[in-house]
Amino acid sequence: MIVITGGAGFIGSALIAALNARGITEILVVDHLGSNVKWKNLRNLSFADYIEKDDFLEIVTANKAPGPIEAVFHLGACSDTTETNASYLVKNNYEYTKLLARWAVDADIRFVYASSAATYGDGSAGFNDDESKIENLQPLNMYGYSKQLFDLWAHRAGLLEKIVGLKYFNVFGPNEYHKGNMQSFVIKAFEQITAIGKVRLFKSHRNDYKDGAQMRDFLYVKDATDMTLFFLDKPRISGIFNIGSGKARTWNDLVNAVFVAMNKPPNIEYIDMPEILRKQYQYFTQADISKLRKTGYKKQVTSLEEAVMDYVQNYLVPNEYLRVT
Repeated sequence: MIVITGGAGFIGSALIAALNARGITEILVVDHLGSNVKWKNLRNLSFADYIEKDDFLEIVTANKAPGPIEAVFHLGACSDTTETNASYLVKNNYEYTKLLARWAVDADIRFVYASSAATYGDGSAGFNDDESKIENLQPLNMYGYSKQLFDLWAHRAGLLEKIVGLKYFNVFGPNEYHKGNMQSFVIKAFEQITAIGKVRLFKSHRNDYKDGAQMRDFLYVKDATDMTLFFLDKPRISGIFNIGSGKARTWNDLVNAVFVAMNKPPNIEYIDMPEILRKQYQYFTQADISKLRKTGYKKQVTSLEEAVMDYVQNYLVPNEYLRVT
């Protein structure tokens, strides 16, 4: 059996769809559904069972595994970069992950967890996933720091020699509909174009970047899940790895791709960035994926334009969720 925490979420449900495409359905989904509409992400998917995250933690701490487990993909976390309750983030993102990691390692279960590109902060220390450089990173928000805390703990405890941490960059694609303000800008641009015929982007507040020319490493969720499952296929590989396209693109590029996918002429309005965001805004991110490539991952990453076209025309326009076809 494969356990996926956060399995009803964005990347988690996409991972289940990718496993289903391989014919794998012996999957235990762990999440906290609450009153969120993310339950809809599970409707088209096949899995053996579902359990709430607190109940699963009780099973883990009691050392009562629900049958033989091959691997745990720990993707569950609070991923809101604007969350200010540090105690909640530490408990949910850091302490929970420590308990799962210790349990999995002690039980000889493959453990792959989601770190985040937010750990890189403003990027001044680079975007290299060399474990020896973890100590130098300075996240800009509490979410990033909660992820950094576990990376540091796992590194100091020697666990990174046995487990895998994945630093996801700007992932977008189907099944992110429940994320509210944390949705990718692809879906936000789609909704703005549909509603008012134009897209609003933040102006640049640095002289070395033109308006809309701030850059991100955008990655389609289908590529992100393929990269993630690579570590199921390669059980001897361990450590921290960047999960990105390896190529930074501008917000203008992203928005123009949405206009093209919707067969609309570009219409971009640049607006001032709120003061509260300016000190923690990243102007450039680009995953160094050379380490991932060296381990044997050879597949070509979907281009931004192709990914946006697939997302818009096959999912956003028909209001569709991921399914196995």
